[in-house]
Amino acid sequence: MRPVSAIVSVLLGAACCFFAGCFVGCGGTRGGSAAAGAKAGYEAANAAYASASASAKAASSSASARAVRCAVTAVREFPHDPSAYTQGLFFSDGVLYESTGQYGASTLRTVSLESGEVLSKAVLSDRFFGEGSVILDGSLYVLTWTEGQAFIYGPDLSYRRAVKYPREGWGLTTDGRRLIASDGSDRLYFMDKELNLLQVLQVRLDGRPARLLNELEWIDGRIWANVYLSDLIYVINPVGGLVERVLDCSGLLPDSLRTPDTDVLNGIAFNPADGRIYLTGKNWPRLYEVSVPEI
Repeated sequence: MRPVSAIVSVLLGAACCFFAGCFVGCGGTRGGSAAAGAKAGYEAANAAYASASASAKAASSSASARAVRCAVTAVREFPHDPSAYTQGLFFSDGVLYESTGQYGASTLRTVSLESGEVLSKAVLSDRFFGEGSVILDGSLYVLTWTEGQAFIYGPDLSYRRAVKYPREGWGLTTDGRRLIASDGSDRLYFMDKELNLLQVLQVRLDGRPARLLNELEWIDGRIWANVYLSDLIYVINPVGGLVERVLDCSGLLPDSLRTPDTDVLNGIAFNPADGRIYLTGKNWPRLYEVSVPEI
């Protein structure tokens, strides 16, 4: 589990951003059915991106660009392994994949949606804390938290190789061309298949940095991001980094199902085959199909 003390100050900032906003009504539904060298690289990527998207960022800072706030609704519920400290969750070719964390308990697995049964599993070494995961062009990537490594597997969970990773690993998704990662800050990192940095995107909510971005999912041209230690999901426009919607998932897991081991909301999976969206959390006993209001 990540230490809480190191992120309290930024969490308070994120909370202020959320509660300071005016809630806007929504109608309709959707989906119901390292080193100086590395730093220089990031700064160069940021400069290039800022030049390419200056107009988009200007629009994002305007008063009219405030995020819409909406609540999600549970449509169906499914069993979920309560021992799974969920870090990544996604569908690929109809298969539900999940990566889990904690030292000595980190895994990569395929899971039955209906029963919650673990169908196949790869176990990470005890010295690695597993994080976000995704498949791009037949390669399954999984990040590690602070160990400076990412691992590549086949879709059948067969191990291929390790790759150096220069940041903390948190969430991971793909737009179909690039890998997109978070590191718990207000930035998202776009990378090629070898994890080379292509672009850094700063994410802003109502004109302020949107910190604690965690597990990610690409849905209909937008990046969805769990906000660590909260029941919120940010829906982010990848052009300019504007948070367009804040989804409130509080109450999704009822108190009657919570135990001392139950942790925070984390895990967003979109099934492109039917457009359905699923949410769960760390050590949650349930996984939910949800309905999400549209703007």
